[in-house]
Amino acid sequence: MRINVTVSDGTKIAVRGFGGTGRTILLLHGLMGRASTWWRVSRWLADYGRVVGVDARGHGDSPATGAWRTERFVADLVEVIEALELAPVVVIGHSMGGLHGWELAALRPDLVSALVVEDMAPDHRGRTPESWTAWFAAMPPAFPSVAAVRDAFGWPWPSVGDYLAECVREGPDGYRLLTDPTEAGRIAAEWGERDFWPSVRQLRCPTLLLEAAESPIASAQMAEMSRVIPGARHERIPDTGHLLHDDAPDRYRKLVTEFLELALPAP
Repeated sequence: MRINVTVSDGTKIAVRGFGGTGRTILLLHGLMGRASTWWRVSRWLADYGRVVGVDARGHGDSPATGAWRTERFVADLVEVIEALELAPVVVIGHSMGGLHGWELAALRPDLVSALVVEDMAPDHRGRTPESWTAWFAAMPPAFPSVAAVRDAFGWPWPSVGDYLAECVREGPDGYRLLTDPTEAGRIAAEWGERDFWPSVRQLRCPTLLLEAAESPIASAQMAEMSRVIPGARHERIPDTGHLLHDDAPDRYRKLVTEFLELALPAP
């Protein structure tokens, strides 16, 4: 199932259903991603509820209409949840999706029953996306095949190549990324100017924090998040990059399913 929800500024936000019944599990992807990057995870999550993913604006099938502010992304989620009567939802977010998930839970605790955040930190002040955008700028604008996308982005972590291979569309000149890296850089630039700790301190729902040991993104801040959020559980997963749900799928599944079974009543 795939539908569009028109939000208050007229943008059509793409929403994808992955199956399952009962309470809603809302999947939020990372920067440059799309809902379908969660496909493998959604297969077993469907045993725990109705699994729904959102393409953030500027990603997947949701058009790139700014402004690129976290508040706008979160407003989109509120409007999607309310329009489709999904609440209360279990939010599972990776990176950017984790940020949007905890901002949603802080702003509207009535909409979120539990939260899983994968490899994201509240404070990136002083960081810039310049090296990241330069990496993308060095790549060709179009690729001759999906395999070429995997090869281009899959070193040193093959999971990144697989992730971005899911985020392209074929056109007359080859396969192009669905998200403009320049626009993605503007989204990430906002994180380097802001402190999101105030929202973290407001969280009261059951929370699982998963940190990738070989990723620089969380920068040990997730351990501090676990001390700030009442009852939160923090796990640092060895030998994983930023996409830890792909780098350690069995460990990720075990931690998330244990969390769901302990934190929530049966659907």
